[in-house]
Amino acid sequence: MTKAYRQKLFDKYGGKCAYCGCDLQKGWHVDEIEPVRRNRVWNYEKSRWDRNKEKPCEHPERMCIENQNPACPSCNINKHSGSLEDFREAILGYMKHLNEISTQYKVAKRYGLVEETSSGVKFYFETIKK
Repeated sequence: MTKAYRQKLFDKYGGKCAYCGCDLQKGWHVDEIEPVRRNRVWNYEKSRWDRNKEKPCEHPERMCIENQNPACPSCNINKHSGSLEDFREAILGYMKHLNEISTQYKVAKRYGLVEETSSGVKFYFETIKK
């Protein structure tokens, strides 16, 4: 990926994460909206996963700017190689998880420090006009 291409992708949403809308910092990630799954093979000699040189990824045609979004590391890592709807569902699941197991979260909610909404998950790129 060239520096110019990466800059064009950075500028796609004004230097903001396409998902949460935070300002992108050094080390921001490139996310494929429709997943491009990398193929890896286990290297027994080095005890690590390496790229499969014969078939490096599934759906290489998806590696284009129309299918790529700039993302903060947190959003990209949490999205994994899932679809946008998978990511949306995962985020909704965080609230359920917090309500089930986090005492600190439940106390903060009881004292009005956290207010839950039922507005659903809307990604930053869905809220702006291009």
